[in-house]
Amino acid sequence: MLVILGLLTSLLSFLYFRAPSIRKFFAGGVCRSNVQLPGKVVVITGANTGIGKETARELARRGARVYIACRDVLKGESAASEIRADTKNSQVLVRKLDLSDTKSIRGFAEGFLAEEKQLHILINNAGVMMCPYSKTADGFETHLGVNHLGHFLLTHLLLERLKESTPSRVVNLSSLLHHAGKIRFHDLQGEKRYNRGLAYCHSKLANVLFTRELAKRLQGMGVTTYAVHPGVVSSEIVRHSFLLCLLWRIFSPFVKSAREGAQTSLHCALAEGLEPLSGKYFSDCKKAWVSPKARDNETAERLWNVSCELLGIQWE
Repeated sequence: MLVILGLLTSLLSFLYFRAPSIRKFFAGGVCRSNVQLPGKVVVITGANTGIGKETARELARRGARVYIACRDVLKGESAASEIRADTKNSQVLVRKLDLSDTKSIRGFAEGFLAEEKQLHILINNAGVMMCPYSKTADGFETHLGVNHLGHFLLTHLLLERLKESTPSRVVNLSSLLHHAGKIRFHDLQGEKRYNRGLAYCHSKLANVLFTRELAKRLQGMGVTTYAVHPGVVSSEIVRHSFLLCLLWRIFSPFVKSAREGAQTSLHCALAEGLEPLSGKYFSDCKKAWVSPKARDNETAERLWNVSCELLGIQWE
């Protein structure tokens, strides 16, 4: 036992000593685009903290008019104030958006469309992870409702503005964990069997399938879309899991910062010449391997149709 403890102590000491070089390795790709965004309009969900906040900061630094769409308006205003001071861009705005409530989503979209005549970049960044079983205001399982259906509806409501502002882009944050996901059409709401870890994986697979089907339906219209794995990032998304919070704290020297985690979102929002890769999945600022389940066109189309039925919308 003492030998094992000694070895573990030595290993941890070595890892922490080598932390700077290990972090550099795991930091991943960097967005190299020099594109500036004066006159461009951007909406980012969940940009009051973490990856979304750092994404908003960089796009504001490039001159965009940035809408922070979030549930916690006070935290959003605090983030916006910080970003405005940091970037000297006064056009960082906060609007209420609760993705767990379709009334809130429709209210946000209605207000935005009345306020803005253009939308060039929509980044569906917000999400929840490892939630105990619960349902949204509309009766959807929380991971499905927030991570997939909420953004599905938001994109639907803002799509005409995106079409009127071409070239425009939609970026959907997914995760490497989509590989463990499955679209369980017989139990989408998790009422028969629920595992909060797998529920997150299922919703991230839905994000990739949504991106794939959206790209197919928007082909030739000037609106392109991309799914993103930000990496293993130190953020508040793990707040519902004590174990993950503990692991994140222990291994914090080795995981990505929020700024590093934002790089692939920025790449997909900004990089020139990316249009032929619409519908693809990106990690570390390059196209990445995707689960065979995420390449299933039949599943993607069926999920699209079921999502429309659940939300009571028709998507032409």
